[in-house]
Amino acid sequence: MPKQVTVSARIDVELRRKLKELGIKPSEVIRRALEREVEERLRLQLYKKVERAGEIIRRVGREEWVRAVRESREER
Repeated sequence: MPKQVTVSARIDVELRRKLKELGIKPSEVIRRALEREVEERLRLQLYKKVERAGEIIRRVGREEWVRAVRESREER
């Protein structure tokens, strides 16, 4: 099993009471929320990298890419 750490969150007493009444385990809710947030941030990072790569590719120009592909085929 992977190592785990404990994180905590401060919530008001009323929210804690409602969680308890509804049988909601805060740890499960917090874990899912953090997992979703990490996924979203990773997706955003990837999107930014793709955008940056697109900018670089556009600057190089079509003819340069065609030439590079043809040269790499000839190397084989």
